[in-house]
Amino acid sequence: MDKIHLAVVGTGKIVNEALPILSGIPEVELAAIYAQPHSREKGEQLAGQYGIGRVYIDYAELLRDETIDFVYVAVVNTAHFEMCRAALLAGKHVIVEKPMCPTAGEVAELAALAVERGLYLFEAVTLLHSPNFKYVTEHLKDIGQVRLVTCNYSQYSSRYDRYLSGDVAPAFDPAMAGGALYDINVYNVNFVVGLFSMPKSSAYYPNIGFNGVDTSGILIMQYDGFVAECSGAKDSGSPGYCTIQGERGWLRMNGAPNQFRNIELHTTDGDVRVDLERHTHRMKEEFLHFTDIYRKGDYEQMLHYLTIAHDVARVLSLSSTTRI
Repeated sequence: MDKIHLAVVGTGKIVNEALPILSGIPEVELAAIYAQPHSREKGEQLAGQYGIGRVYIDYAELLRDETIDFVYVAVVNTAHFEMCRAALLAGKHVIVEKPMCPTAGEVAELAALAVERGLYLFEAVTLLHSPNFKYVTEHLKDIGQVRLVTCNYSQYSSRYDRYLSGDVAPAFDPAMAGGALYDINVYNVNFVVGLFSMPKSSAYYPNIGFNGVDTSGILIMQYDGFVAECSGAKDSGSPGYCTIQGERGWLRMNGAPNQFRNIELHTTDGDVRVDLERHTHRMKEEFLHFTDIYRKGDYEQMLHYLTIAHDVARVLSLSSTTRI
């Protein structure tokens, strides 16, 4: 199969993080970048820096470019649905940053459209494609009946001081689907749902800022036989981790859940500590995995990740409207 011809949609922080990774994958050609008109200069600068062939300030024009196979949508959360939908309608495969969409209904609509047209649709959630996460899925049985799951991803946001002064960035704007649940706790939710599917019920206990956004909070998910607690904060920080406690042992993933740096497995047979990560940067594994799934034509694997994306969106949608 020839190279994947990819268009990058956006010029923000996550794009600046992704471009060095994408430019280093031989199977990917950075064909184009889309910038809003006021960010055209930034788009041209990134194009020059990474050898991107074309700069578009008209998204519809980009989607008419028949040389483009994939678009990578990395813009504000509330723009994901319309941009992904337009790309799928134009026959493009899509990679979209987390969260795929603010509502489960929107995720379901995009998934149905992708399946109807035989297109690939991926949500960029780094931890799900980590070899360390795969290790957890394979060794979950070793700890027996699960009883408690606790996850924490808390990181004092670089934009929080601005927020306190009244300067509200999209990441702290509830109208833009910002807040701790969608921006940071979403990794914890993906970890739990990726392992155990949909909970029986969930409830969210947030700390609310002056504009109604959740600056931090705890999500409780109830499963048959155990409870999962997901803590996420943008207004304070602490070491990240996820722990799964079972009747015969425990698993602990150390580090921020967007990329666990090592895993500890404790059972009656002894203790094991592993780190199976192959790359320094957390985003490389997911892009390599997306590329591999597409080039192999493994549509069932894509559908597996779409199911997780939809289940996570259901949890987030319910939790964002049933705050306690």
